[in-house]
Amino acid sequence: MPRFHCPEPLASGAALALPPTAARHVQVLRLQPGDAIVLFDGRGGEYAATVARMGRSEVEVQVGAHDPVEREAPRAVHLVVGMPANERMDWLVEKATELGVARIQPVAAARSVLKLSGERAVKRQAHWQAIAVAACEQCGRNRVPEVGAPVALAEWLRLPAEPGATRLVLSLREGSRPLCEAAGPAGTVQVLHGPEGGLAPHEEDLALAQGFLPAGLGARVLRAETASVAALSLLACA
Repeated sequence: MPRFHCPEPLASGAALALPPTAARHVQVLRLQPGDAIVLFDGRGGEYAATVARMGRSEVEVQVGAHDPVEREAPRAVHLVVGMPANERMDWLVEKATELGVARIQPVAAARSVLKLSGERAVKRQAHWQAIAVAACEQCGRNRVPEVGAPVALAEWLRLPAEPGATRLVLSLREGSRPLCEAAGPAGTVQVLHGPEGGLAPHEEDLALAQGFLPAGLGARVLRAETASVAALSLLACA
């Protein structure tokens, strides 16, 4: 059944106009009055709904019963990603959302090809957030992970650590522990990894000084977007 994100709070029995993006999607699917859909607002669970009226650009729906179903990962994994270039970051956001990431923080590292600032950074953040919404609509998640505004890695590392979170940096250094072993049995985990070419040695040193623990995904060197998917596959289902 088609699923649509509605950022405004939903309530059973309400009649409302869908936001423009969802309305366009309904029209592309050629849905008609009386057709059943599912809505979610990101606050938990989902709502049965029915298309009530189709206008030229507006779609009105009638909201039905709330289902408190959740499809979140058993532990919260926050990715701190040295942004890969081109469409690879788009792919990373989509797949990380499907795998249950709780938050994605894009950072610019010394070896980053992609550099964003000002209006361009704002537009790219909105683009990635829209990709996360679309991925939730497709995969069945009812809570949309936040994609943070791109910042410089050094700037992000100066921010206060999240209380209680285990902080890991993906590393090929000797002595790095396997990711799941370093993460421990439960709780929130922050995973930092670099862009193409990885983190520079001084950046990894800075992360370690800020309380990150070195963790590995094996002996092979993975692409930035592959590292995210591998880490989430190991942690989100653990």
